Amino acid sequence: MLANDRKLPTPEMDSKADLGFILNRDGEEIAIRKRLPILPLKDMVIFPYMIYPLLIGRQISVDALQEAMVIDRQVFLCSQKRPNIEDPKPSDLNRIGVVARVLQLMKLPNGAIKILVEGLIRAKAIRVYAKGGFYKSETRVIQYRQIKSSLENEALLRNIITQFHDYVRLNRRLPEEILTTLGSIDDPQRLADTISAHIIHRPDVKQKILEAKDLKGQLLELSLLLSSEIEILKLEQKIDGSVKDHFSKSQREFYLQQQLKVIKEELGEGEESVEDLELEKKLKKASLSKEARAKADSELGKLKKMHPFSAEAAVVRNYLDWIANLPWQQKTNDRANIKKVKSILDGDHYGLEKAKKRIFEHLAVIRLAKKVKGPILCFVGPPGVGKTSLGRSIATALGRKFVRMSLGGVRDEAEIRGHRRTYIGSIPGRIIQSLRKAGSSNPVFLLDEIDKLSHDFHGDPAAALLEVLDPEQNYTFVDHFLEVEYDLSNILFIPTANTLSGIPPALVDRMEIIRLPGYLEFEKVNIARRYLIPKLQPEHGLVKIKIEFSEKALLHIIRNYTREAGVRELERKLKAVFRRMAEEVVLDGRKKEFVADVRAIENFLGVPDYLEPDDYSKPVVGVAIGLAWTQFGGEVLPVEVAVMKGKEKLSMTGKLGKVMQESAQAALSFIRENAKDFKIKKDFFSRSEIHIHIPEGAVDKDGPSAGITMATAIISALSGKPVRPRLAMTGEITLRGDVLPVGGLNEKILAAKRSKIRYIIIPAKNQKDLKELAPELKKGLNIILVNNYKEVYERAFE
Repeated sequence: MLANDRKLPTPEMDSKADLGFILNRDGEEIAIRKRLPILPLKDMVIFPYMIYPLLIGRQISVDALQEAMVIDRQVFLCSQKRPNIEDPKPSDLNRIGVVARVLQLMKLPNGAIKILVEGLIRAKAIRVYAKGGFYKSETRVIQYRQIKSSLENEALLRNIITQFHDYVRLNRRLPEEILTTLGSIDDPQRLADTISAHIIHRPDVKQKILEAKDLKGQLLELSLLLSSEIEILKLEQKIDGSVKDHFSKSQREFYLQQQLKVIKEELGEGEESVEDLELEKKLKKASLSKEARAKADSELGKLKKMHPFSAEAAVVRNYLDWIANLPWQQKTNDRANIKKVKSILDGDHYGLEKAKKRIFEHLAVIRLAKKVKGPILCFVGPPGVGKTSLGRSIATALGRKFVRMSLGGVRDEAEIRGHRRTYIGSIPGRIIQSLRKAGSSNPVFLLDEIDKLSHDFHGDPAAALLEVLDPEQNYTFVDHFLEVEYDLSNILFIPTANTLSGIPPALVDRMEIIRLPGYLEFEKVNIARRYLIPKLQPEHGLVKIKIEFSEKALLHIIRNYTREAGVRELERKLKAVFRRMAEEVVLDGRKKEFVADVRAIENFLGVPDYLEPDDYSKPVVGVAIGLAWTQFGGEVLPVEVAVMKGKEKLSMTGKLGKVMQESAQAALSFIRENAKDFKIKKDFFSRSEIHIHIPEGAVDKDGPSAGITMATAIISALSGKPVRPRLAMTGEITLRGDVLPVGGLNEKILAAKRSKIRYIIIPAKNQKDLKELAPELKKGLNIILVNNYKEVYERAFE
C-alpha cells in the first residue's frame, strides 16, 4: 500500500551511518537506528519496557509500518497533541516518544492491521520530514542517569511503591496481579516506567511524565499524581458507600413501616392516606353494579394492605379511580316531543328524510315502551353528504350527550376492549374512555369510518366490535382493563361508512343500514342558501355587508367548480368567494354590497375546474353510454368498441377489473349465440378482432353492471347502427340474455341527470329501488325497465 513511485528500502540500502545507539535489553543487544518511520498515536502514550496492542487503520500509519517491517521492525511512537486530527502535520506531533519494535502483525478482514509493539527506549525527534505517504524522524535516544543511592531517593521510591499499592487497591479497573509483577523489578527506571504505564489518566498527563528531564523528576511527578488520584478514589468510594447506606436505610424503614401498620391494624388504629380516603368516599357515592361493587371492595381491601408508595398500589388506585368515575347509572332523558326533534333535525340538515324518519320511529317506540335497546344505525354514503354532522344533530335533537370515535386506521383490538392491568400504563379501551368523558351511559356514539378498520398481529378490532354492536350481547360488555360487565345497550350507536365492501359481513348483519345518497343540484342550492352561506358570512367578518347569490351563480359553482356527491367542495369554493369579498372590503372601505352572479363568480374563482359535461346528443357508431357507481357518487361511463380485421381476439383496455372483463366475455358470447336476431353474420368473430375501451384509463373500473352497455356497443360497432342519443343504461347480462339488478341506482341516475341524459334503461328487478327515489330525481327522465337484452336492443336502436 506504499505509493507506486516510491522504491521500497532494503536492509542492504541501510548504511552504518543510520545506526544511532546500541541498547542492551536483558542480555540482548538491539541496534537503534537514527532515522525511523513515525507511527502517530491518537489517544495513548507508550512507555519503555511495556508491550501494547495497537490497531492501525490510517494510510499514513500503514505506509510507515510497511517500511518498518521491511527493514528491522523498528518504529518511532509519538502521541498527537490533539487526538481528533485524522491527517496530522509535523507540528501536531509531540517530539518526545518511544522507539519500539513490532513483535506481531495480523491483518483483519476489514482492512485494518493489528500489531503488538514493545517499547524500547525514550527518544526525541530532532527532525520530522515526509517520505512518500508517511513521516520519518531523525531521533536521538534519551538516557536517564541512574539516581544516586541516598536515603532521600530510597524514601521516594518506597513512597511511590506504597502509593501505587493503594492506587491499585482502590481502583477496580486494575488487576492486583500488577503488584506481583512490580515486586520483581529492581531497576528504578524500569519501575518508574511500569508504574507510569499502568496509571489510568489523560494522554496529556502521561505525556508530561514521559517528558520528565530525569528519573528523579519522573518519580516526583508520579508521587504527586498518585497522591491526587488516591484522594479522588477515596472520595468515590465514600460516595458509593453513602448511596448503598441510603438504600439499606430505605429498605429498613419500609420493613418497619409494614410492621407498624400491622400492629396498628391489630389495635384498630389503622390510618389511610387522604387520597385513599377520598377515593373510598367516591366509590361509596358511585352507583355501581353489583359485580362492580364487589370488585371495587376487593381491590380497596388490597390497597389498604399495600405500602402507599409501591408500584402495585398506584396500579390499584388508578383502577379504582376509573371504576368510581364511570357513569354506571347516569342517563340523560330523551326528548319525547317528536315535533321538536323534527324541528331540530330539519334546522340542521336539508333532506335525508329516511334517516330522520328512522329516528322518529325510535322516539315513538321509547314513548310507548319506555325501555328499549339502542338501535345500531349505520349511515352509508359518499363523502360530504352529512353522515357525521347528522349524528351530532341526532344527539342534540334527542337531548343526549354526543361521542365521536374515529376508527380510520385502528388496527389493535385493545383500542376497543382495553389493555389488561398486567401491562405497565394500561388503560381501558376507547369505548369506556369515551363514556367517562361523556358522563352518561346513554349517549349517541358515532363510530366514524367503520369501513376503514384494519387488522394485524395485534388482533382484529372489527371482531371486537361484533359484541359492542350486538344489542343481544352488549349489555354484558367486558373491558379487559375493568374486568367487570358494563351495559352498553342504552347507547345509540351510529357507525358511518362510505361503502359496505370494507365491513365484514358479520358486522354488517348486526347493523341497520341507512343509505344517504348524494345531493341533487336543487338540494345543493338549498343547502348553500339555508346553511352554508349564513354560516360562512359571519365567519369571514362580512355580517354588515349585504351579499346576494343568484341561483344561476350557485348552479354555476355546483356544475363547473365541483364534482361531488356531497357539499364539502361546494363549501370550500364558497369560502374562496367570501375571502375574495373580504379582500375587496378591506381594500375599498366603501364597499357595502355584493351581487354574486355568474360573471362575479368567474372573477372570484377563475377558470372553471370542470368542463360542461357532454350531453351525448349526437349518435356515434360503436359507442354506448353506461352508468357507474363509485364511493364518491355516480359517473357516466362511455363504452367504445372498434372492430378490425383479425381472427377471434377480444381486447379490453381502460384498466378494467376481472369481473368487468368476464362481463364483456359474457356479452360477446351472448351476441355470437344470437347474432341472427341482431342482423349480424354468425361467423363475424372468426374474421374480426374486437377492441373494447372505456376512457379515463388511469382509473380502476370493475363490476358487472356495464354488461348490457358493452353488449350494445359491440352490436353497434358490428352492425354499423348508432345507439339512440341521450340514452344511458346499466345492468348485468347473462349468457341467456337476462338483465340482472344492480346497485347504486340513486347515484347513477343522479350522474345521468347531471349529463343531460333523457332515457335510462335499468333492470326490471330494480323497480323496488325506483320507488324510493325522490320525485325531483326522476323528473324529466324516461326510465325504461327491461327483463332481457332483446328489450334493451329494441329501445337502444329505435
